[in-house]
Amino acid sequence: CQDHGRSRLMLFEDENFQGKRGELSDDCPSLPALGWGSSAVGSFLVRSGAWVCSQYPGYRGFQYLLESDSRAGEYKHVREWGSHAQTGQVQSIRRVQQ
Repeated sequence: CQDHGRSRLMLFEDENFQGKRGELSDDCPSLPALGWGSSAVGSFLVRSGAWVCSQYPGYRGFQYLLESDSRAGEYKHVREWGSHAQTGQVQSIRRVQQ
């Protein structure tokens, strides 16, 4: 079982790692409840581990898999999250249990 204490994900309000930022090392069922002011995320930097980002709170809606060993963990724009990514709306994030 992987040590999830080492899982780290940085999220940014704007593309290219700009604007307000936050960091997660644990599952977050609701970014708004955590104080993330926007319903959207512009970019992600996956420091370690793999994460599933969901469109709505409670891990519902479209989901995107982001991994530290893919793209060097850099997801600068919504288009890099996956072929079905149309919006930057992300309101919950959890670690992939491996």
